[in-house]
Amino acid sequence: MGKPQKNPATTATPTPKRTRSECSTSTSTLSPEKSFTDVLDSIDKKLTSLDARLALVEVLHKEFQQLRVSLEFSQEQVKALAVENQTLRDTVKQLTDGMTQLTGENKKMRETILDIQARSMRDNLVFSGIPEQAEEDAEASVREFLQHQLKLPSEAVKNITFHRVHRLGGKKPDNKRPRPIVAKFEHYKQKEQVRSRGRELRGTHYSVNEQFPKEILDRRRVLFPIRKKYITEGVRATVAVDKLYVNGQLYRDREVTPWLY
Repeated sequence: MGKPQKNPATTATPTPKRTRSECSTSTSTLSPEKSFTDVLDSIDKKLTSLDARLALVEVLHKEFQQLRVSLEFSQEQVKALAVENQTLRDTVKQLTDGMTQLTGENKKMRETILDIQARSMRDNLVFSGIPEQAEEDAEASVREFLQHQLKLPSEAVKNITFHRVHRLGGKKPDNKRPRPIVAKFEHYKQKEQVRSRGRELRGTHYSVNEQFPKEILDRRRVLFPIRKKYITEGVRATVAVDKLYVNGQLYRDREVTPWLY
């Protein structure tokens, strides 16, 4: 038998394969358009980002300008405050100097007043321990005391003259201790004569002392223990009003005798 013959009508014609050049041509036809779009998109994004950055730079620039103005204003304020501070320093110094001067003047004035008070009392003696009687004559009590306790001759007692003699302070019914008597002598020498007889009162409850303002009495209370210490050591020491002299030299100590500075 012979081979069957193919029917030309029914035989499929094979599709020819596309060559590499044709594929390349087709791809190249679509790729440039797509690539250009991508580039434009990329450029657009970059421009948008750049605009945003430029806007941020503009904002930062404005803020910097504001900070610069604020800093310049602050610097001007600092300069003004520095000038004001220096003015205040000068004022405070003037006030401090003024206060120091006033303090010194006030101290001098107080010391002057104390000195005047002490001088006004230089002729006074205070007698302590003399019994107090109702409706008593203070001067008569003192004269009796001078004769019997200080052992002064009666004639000498009669010759003593006083400006005034009186009890110190108001009378208190519940106070059993007699009030001291202050006597102001007309003559300083007579006052010193009576004061020198104070040694007769050793071992008794009586005492005779010069009268001083309270502030000077407080100072003397500070000085007497120091005087006693020096005397115990065999050093000559005397107290005159509110000053201590050791071997003739004025005793000075800022902590002990601040009134001398």
